[in-house]
Amino acid sequence: MRILLCGGAGFIGTHTIVELDKAGHDVVVVDNLVNSNEEALRRVTKIIGKEIPFYNVDCRDRKGMTRVFDENKFDAVIHFAGLKAVGESVAKPLEYYENNMNATFVLMDVMRQHGCKNIIFSSSATVYGDPAIIPITEECPKGHCTNPYGQTKSMLEEVLIDVQKADNEWNVVLLRYFNPIGAHKSGLIGENPNGIPNNLMPYITQTAIGMREELGVFGNDYDTPDGTGVRDYIHVCDLAAGHVAALSAIERKCGLAIYNLGTGHGYSVLDVVKAFEDANGLKVPYAIKPRRPGDIATCYCNPAKAKAELGWEAQYGIEDMCRDSWNFQKNNPRGYEG
Repeated sequence: MRILLCGGAGFIGTHTIVELDKAGHDVVVVDNLVNSNEEALRRVTKIIGKEIPFYNVDCRDRKGMTRVFDENKFDAVIHFAGLKAVGESVAKPLEYYENNMNATFVLMDVMRQHGCKNIIFSSSATVYGDPAIIPITEECPKGHCTNPYGQTKSMLEEVLIDVQKADNEWNVVLLRYFNPIGAHKSGLIGENPNGIPNNLMPYITQTAIGMREELGVFGNDYDTPDGTGVRDYIHVCDLAAGHVAALSAIERKCGLAIYNLGTGHGYSVLDVVKAFEDANGLKVPYAIKPRRPGDIATCYCNPAKAKAELGWEAQYGIEDMCRDSWNFQKNNPRGYEG
C-alpha cells in the first residue's frame, strides 16, 4: 500500500516508517517540523536504504495538503500530526485546540475530496481519564481528560467516529497508545524532545548523560506499591509494528475499529529507574517533587483485542526499552543536533 504519514518525522512516525518499509509498503511523509527534525528522516534513509518522499507542509494548510494529494495516490493515511506536550497544553489550551483540531479537519476534508477514506489515528490512553477499570479494555468508558492535549485526542475520536457513521465508505482505526519509550536498535533514531522532557524516559537518559542534574519524580504518595505513578510502557518499535498490523483492519474494511496498544504490564516510575540502572550499569539521581496536576495513579491496558483481531502483541520487555533508549542517547548526546 502507499501510505501518507502526517507527522511522520516525529518519534513514533520515524519508527513506523521503518516497520512499514519492512512490510513492503511505500511511505510519503508530511511534517511541519515544529516538534520534529528533518535529520531524523535522513537517519531513517540510512536504516532502510532509500529516500523517503517528504513534504514540509502543515496539515492545516489546505493548499499544501491538496498539492500532496494531487501529486500522489494514497491507499491510507496514518495521522500522527499534532502538538503533544501535556503541560504545555494546560498553559496554551487555545493553541492546542486550534492546531490539533484544525489539522485533522483539513486533512480529512482533503482526503475525502481525493477519494481516500482510510485513516489510522494516533490516539492516546489519556482518553480514558482516570480509568474506571484496570487493566483498561477498549470497552472501558472514556473518562474526563485532565488536560487540553488529552481533550483534543478524545474530541477527535468523536469527530472520526461521526464521519465514519455518516459515510460507511470510511475505514477508521483509532489506536490508543500507552507510553512509548525505547528507540531503534541501530541507535540512529529515538526520542528527541525540545527543552525539558515531559516524558519519563528522555528525562532519565538526559540525567544519565549529565544534561540534567537529577530526575524529578512527581509524587510518591499515589495509591501504588511504591507510591509513584504506574504506567504501561511499550517499546516504540512494537508500537510502530502495531500501525502496520492496523492496516489489516483497513484492508478488511473494518468501518470503525478501536485498539489499545500497550504491553498489559504496569511499571512504576521507580521500577523504570531501577530497570534502566540495571540494564545499563548506571546510577540515575532523582528527587521526589510534588504531584503534577492532571496525573493519575495507575494506567495500564489489556491488549488482548489487538492480539485477537490484528495478530499483534508487544515483543520487547522493559530491559530492551531501557537499553535501546540509552543506546540512542549516548550515541546522540545532543539528540539530532549532534
